[in-house]
Amino acid sequence: MGRKKFSQREIDIIGKLLRRKTSGNRSQQKMIRHTLRTVFEFNISDFNIQGKAFGYDDLQECVRRGRIQILDEKTIEEMKLRHAEKRRYDETLQQAEAVANGEVADWQEVLKQWNEYYAQHPKESENQTDIIA
Repeated sequence: MGRKKFSQREIDIIGKLLRRKTSGNRSQQKMIRHTLRTVFEFNISDFNIQGKAFGYDDLQECVRRGRIQILDEKTIEEMKLRHAEKRRYDETLQQAEAVANGEVADWQEVLKQWNEYYAQHPKESENQTDIIA
């Protein structure tokens, strides 16, 4: 599920993309849908009727009916920041869980151990550089 709150500028760009989507070939349509999902977190499937194309007029109807809310730029930016922070936190939590379960190595800890080892054994560090080069 994507966003339902956008700035007016975002709605204008989404509208232009939807107009291009309806006149584009299959490849162009796929690229536009990908852009809508990744850049704007706008999923057509959140708003359209199954099996019916979703275009510019449908977007305007969703705005008119309140299914899509238009907020000011500052509020939208704050929402995006909170969402990005939550996503980073969730990724960190997943990484910690994977390390705790033994599914992956904690690469930061491995790097720390590596650096400590070569700080104590500088001659081996020189040999390691020769091998890599």
